Amino acid sequence: MTILTEELAEKIKRIEITARHLVTDSLAGEYHSVFKGMGMEFDEMRPYSPGDDVRRIDWNVTARMNTPYIRKYQEERELTVFLAVDASGSSDFGTTGQFKRELAAELAAVLSFAATTNNDKVGLLIFTDKPELIVPPRKGKRHVLRMVRDLLVFTPEGRGTSIESALDTINRVVKRRSITFLISDFLVEPESLRRPLAATNRRHDVIALDLHDPMEHQIPDVGLMVLEDAETGEFEWVDTSNKAWREAFEARTLDLEQQKRRLLSSLAIDHIQISTDKDYVVELNEFFARRSRRRAR
Repeated sequence: MTILTEELAEKIKRIEITARHLVTDSLAGEYHSVFKGMGMEFDEMRPYSPGDDVRRIDWNVTARMNTPYIRKYQEERELTVFLAVDASGSSDFGTTGQFKRELAAELAAVLSFAATTNNDKVGLLIFTDKPELIVPPRKGKRHVLRMVRDLLVFTPEGRGTSIESALDTINRVVKRRSITFLISDFLVEPESLRRPLAATNRRHDVIALDLHDPMEHQIPDVGLMVLEDAETGEFEWVDTSNKAWREAFEARTLDLEQQKRRLLSSLAIDHIQISTDKDYVVELNEFFARRSRRRAR
């Protein structure tokens, strides 16, 4: 069990202040405009009237009745937001003043406060190569702060990554359709995620928040250095002054990145890339703008 030190308490407070400020300024409204109305329950079937959305026409019923009928839906007043956060060994990495784990906690706080401001429930799954901690969806500021604390102080047993296990857990424990934010660095073979992502995205609205650090894409020429795999604990000496090695590293990283983008695009899963050295608010706002444009079509 991790003791809540003064430093950690200050970090939690800072994240709370930052998150609440951002949500108050703009993100709660963006969240509402994008997600409210996404959760719709079937209400009734009725004849088409001029002015109705033609996309609501049920063509099977229309053919049987020989007159246009539309499906009428009722907006769900309360949504469920679920945060699946990767706490594997690679999350404890950062070269620009912030670890990916801290960035994940801040993003989770912002999204949670946006949800609770709109009277939605928020739940949490912390995972590594297995599910580590599940916090059932609830409402309220105290609940959100508890999740932020868990993200910062919880010590997982595992060090590896199994996004498949995390998604299977979500499908088992989250019975109601949810907005699921999958927060990870996705340092796995992309194609291994196709089946579990497709299955989860059929049941939930999956959004991938892809965290990375600049040094994970490009290693500078600093001569001999030892690299440690944060998830396996293995060490490897490399000569970063070797241009061919650096180019091969960058090519492999770029190839995996392109595979990941193609995979998520093919599954119609929103992909938000967030770097430890950039302002994540810009990326979130761009995501909300994309969603709004899509809904307006």
